Amino acid sequence: MELRLLATFEKVADVLSFTRAAAELGYAQSSVTSQVRALESSLGVDLFERLGPRIRLTEAGERLLPYARRMADLAEEARTAVAATAEPSGPIAIGTMESLTSYRLPPLLEYFHHRHPKVRPALRPTLGDETRRALRQGTYDLGFLMEPETEHEGLESEVLATEPLTLVAAPDHPLADRTELSTADLASTPLVGTEPGCAYRDLFEAELREWAPPFLEFGTIEASKRAVASGLGIALLPRVAVAEELAAGTLVPLPWEAPFTLFTQLAWRRGKRLPAHVRLFVEQARRLVSEQRG
Repeated sequence: MELRLLATFEKVADVLSFTRAAAELGYAQSSVTSQVRALESSLGVDLFERLGPRIRLTEAGERLLPYARRMADLAEEARTAVAATAEPSGPIAIGTMESLTSYRLPPLLEYFHHRHPKVRPALRPTLGDETRRALRQGTYDLGFLMEPETEHEGLESEVLATEPLTLVAAPDHPLADRTELSTADLASTPLVGTEPGCAYRDLFEAELREWAPPFLEFGTIEASKRAVASGLGIALLPRVAVAEELAAGTLVPLPWEAPFTLFTQLAWRRGKRLPAHVRLFVEQARRLVSEQRG
């Protein structure tokens, strides 16, 4: 079996689309189709069921997929071993979210820009569920997550840091002079937040669901901070994202502790053998991100 055919099969199996696989591999769709048919012919089995515009793996395809991945990983390991003394290089597709991209990752990206310019991180702005799905499908190489859970089906993950959260308000907000607050005290106060699917927004909203206070959705952290500073409501945000505003006094912390803990994590597909430049990125993320303090 040719590695080229197995790699094409693996990509089609990951995305379940000949058209999308062709686009991601840089092939014509006819080439992808002919390569899969050549592999099926050499094995004497059908690997995909064609269901009109959709496809799915046959039982034979399901059995072949883990072997294809192992052979691809071994081929990458061999290439890495042969080129062990070469300058690390290559692209890395990384799923991440705004709070991490803007406030946790700049030192890491700066390190690679200056020390390893041939390593090319490409950040894809996605939230947790979408990032995990893209990792399982092989669309992303790595994914940064901020979640209360630290185990994810089909993925390996490493906790880089506990992510402190702070409830913030404008200095003249009615709750700003309180010395303590219960969850019920927040019931009549408008909430400001980012888009649904963001873990801390969803958990905060669920915590207050009994009282159903009005929730103003501003999409991004920067827009949310400005809305809070303008007196439109209060927001629960990562402490690292509001550190400058707290220091300047344009926002103030409220005395309420979130009853949940979030962890910043780095994840990749379980069983995937990471190339040398991706392993280097993981090592530096472990060092630089975990050293930061919210």
